[in-house]
Order: sequence, then C-alpha cells, then structure tokens
Amino acid sequence: MKPTSKLGETTTPDGSRFSLHEHDGDYFLKINGEQLMSSTWTLSERFLADIGCPGEPPVEAKRILIGGLGLGYSMKRALEITGPEAEVVVAELLPEVVDWNREHLAHLNGQLMKDPRVEIYQGDVYQAILEAAKGKRKKWDAILLDTDNGPTSLIQPQNKQMYDRRGFGMIFDSLTSGARVAFWAADEEPGFEKRLRKFGFRDTERHKIKAHERAKKATHRVYVGVKPC
Repeated sequence: MKPTSKLGETTTPDGSRFSLHEHDGDYFLKINGEQLMSSTWTLSERFLADIGCPGEPPVEAKRILIGGLGLGYSMKRALEITGPEAEVVVAELLPEVVDWNREHLAHLNGQLMKDPRVEIYQGDVYQAILEAAKGKRKKWDAILLDTDNGPTSLIQPQNKQMYDRRGFGMIFDSLTSGARVAFWAADEEPGFEKRLRKFGFRDTERHKIKAHERAKKATHRVYVGVKPC
C-alpha cells in the first residue's frame, strides 16, 4: 500500500488544524483530521461555478467572487466559462493554502493563479462581500461560496456571520441586479431556500449533485438565489 504524505499543515483562526495530504496521486485537504475535499472528487465544486454563472460560454458574469480557494477547481471552471474581460477574485483566508496551490498543486490548478483575470484576495470572503456592499469595490455579478460544509454544518464558527440577517443583507447588497449567489453544502439544508427568499432573493433553486461522476447518490447540494433586476 502506498503511503499518505502530509505536505503541509497550518492553524485556522479558531485553532483548528488544517492540512494538505497526498496519496497515490490524489490530493486532499483535512481539518482536524476530517477530509474536506479531494482532487478526485471535484464534480460539485465545478458545478458550483456552472450554476452560479449560467449560460453558454463565455457567460455574461464579468466580476465573480469565489469564497475559498481549496484545490482550485471552482476557480478553474470559472476561468473556463468566462471571457477574456472577466475578473475572478478568489478569497482565501489562509495564506498557506495559496502557497500550497503554488508549490504542491501547480500541476493541478495552482498555475491558473497566474491568469491575468485572477486576483487572489488574501482574507475572509465576507470582507470582500462587505467591501462591495459598502461601495469600496465594484459589485459582484456572481458569488460562489464554498467556505465550509454548508450554511448550518459549520466547521469554522466565524463563517456563521454570512448566514445571519446582516450577512444575507450584505450578500444581497454586494450583488449587481440580476446577479446570482450560489452556496455549496455537504448535504441537505432544510429551509434554506425559504431563508433566501425571506431576504429578497428570487428564483431560488436547490440542486442535488454527486461528489464525483461514479457516485451512486447525489449527496451534496448547491443552493442558488438571484437578486431581482
């Protein structure tokens, strides 16, 4: 059996252990020993970009905010479906994750950070949302959020601020008219579409998606809300 190698480890603001591992060509991220994502299970991460930026490529969305770099698959898909004038801003809280993508994951998606359309925002995605909501940045045409296990299945407590009354209001205010926000969730989030509608979003959707192409069940979810024109 081939060994598993730990390629890097850091500590999150709340003291959790966050690490990158490799086994037989597969790369995966863990938090406190629990696997978050894998380079072989990328279907739902790519789908997040597709459903958050709908239409035939190149899509209309020009300014896209992605919450969480991870292994770079949502970023990769966003770059594939957008045109040359797009701006893809990837907010990553942990500088080590950015370094790992450059050093250990360049052959996967790390090299895409050199794309002139990409801006790596070093910090909390919620801060990038606040800046747009308060006029310190241009508003977003799409926001793709994959920052935790979902709106209620939180591993990082600080992410709760995005899903309370003020957080939803800031997300809404940071979007252009007709723009979409898409939330990745590890599993079902009962009542989440209703909460989106409560805070002004329309045309809400819930999509069931497999973790990977050969999976038998669609265990992951992507929730979408549209800001009215």
